[in-house]
Amino acid sequence: MSLAGSPLDRARAGLDACVHCGFCLPACPTYLALEDENDSPRGRLLLMGALLDGTVERDDPLVRDHLDKCLGCRGCETACPSGVPYGHLLEATRETLVATRPLPWVARLVLAIFARPFLLRVALLKARLARGSGLAALLARVLPRRVAMPFAMLASTRRESRPAWTPAGDGERGTATLLTGCVMEGLFTDVNRATERTLTVNGWRMTATNGQRCCGALHAHAGEADAARALARANIAAFEASAADVVVVNSAGCGAMCKEYGHLLQHDPAWAERAVRFAARVRDVHELLAAAGPRPTLASGERARVAYDAPCHLQHAQRVVDPPRAVLAALGHVVLVPLADADQCCGSAGIFNLVQPDVAERVLAPKLARIAESGAAVVATGNPGCLMQIGGGLTLEKRAVVARHPVELLDEGYARGAPPR
Repeated sequence: MSLAGSPLDRARAGLDACVHCGFCLPACPTYLALEDENDSPRGRLLLMGALLDGTVERDDPLVRDHLDKCLGCRGCETACPSGVPYGHLLEATRETLVATRPLPWVARLVLAIFARPFLLRVALLKARLARGSGLAALLARVLPRRVAMPFAMLASTRRESRPAWTPAGDGERGTATLLTGCVMEGLFTDVNRATERTLTVNGWRMTATNGQRCCGALHAHAGEADAARALARANIAAFEASAADVVVVNSAGCGAMCKEYGHLLQHDPAWAERAVRFAARVRDVHELLAAAGPRPTLASGERARVAYDAPCHLQHAQRVVDPPRAVLAALGHVVLVPLADADQCCGSAGIFNLVQPDVAERVLAPKLARIAESGAAVVATGNPGCLMQIGGGLTLEKRAVVARHPVELLDEGYARGAPPR
């Protein structure tokens, strides 16, 4: 079956860049967990090449199995000396394969919900009710671990209510508008409000943008590229109506997707240039805060031990490495402790932990072990999937450790006293 003209065929140049050196192997969480060359970046690239030359068919279940087990963390891209665009190749391959075999029903259901605003609002409302009532925490305690994990993840998003505070700022750095996101606004509302407050304190004037949709990252990663493009167009149109200087994102996965809208829509004549212009406005929240200092928090009382775990799509896709540490370094009320293998994936990867729970569990296990070794009371990470995956694992293991977004910690520090100006 010819793949001429397929998304994978159009991405062939990136595939040809691989020299099969193997530097990617120790950077790949599924290779480390499964110890199978077919579940490594090099092995999967060879499978992609075999699909193109017809050595294997795209309905081969073994090929699909090895490709489906890829987290898409893109750690291999950071390790690759040849610059292989593995993330784009994986998405192109999955888009090619989806044409002949649909995704698992769980994936189709989740993606359908995220593509439809009304269904998404209903789903997130039910999730908040389950969390707020304590049902999610109860089910996490009584159900078998594999079934309990989604409920533990949801329970871990619960936050204690804190007195509101009003930030003061002069907007000297310009205007910013927040990509509120789906899970971020639905389950991490406090993080979004903390993002707005901390940016205000650090010189940004915040404005709202109506008409936002899901960023499309989940759809693109799964091979549902047409749905991802439709969502991208809606977001571009919405943010074009905003006069803000920058579009700020506090979710690593969403930020990576938005910064790559130009690639996603490169073959769409009506939207390609608009996508590039939009992507150029996108900044991760840590980038903006680090550029502003950020203003330090006041030191008070006992300092909490905090370990930073780098989200894959912040470190490997966006290549934003130092800014989150600069934010954490400004916290006078915490002490930053090292976390071994902080650059390794936690196993979340969008909806991966729902469709590949066994592999996700095996990838998460060493992460939880490293957290225990660090002695941290708080794990800071800037992505909702990572917060839920790590938080869920900590909940199931009954650890006295919590997962928090770095912006939450900065906001808490500011709330303790007016930040110095």
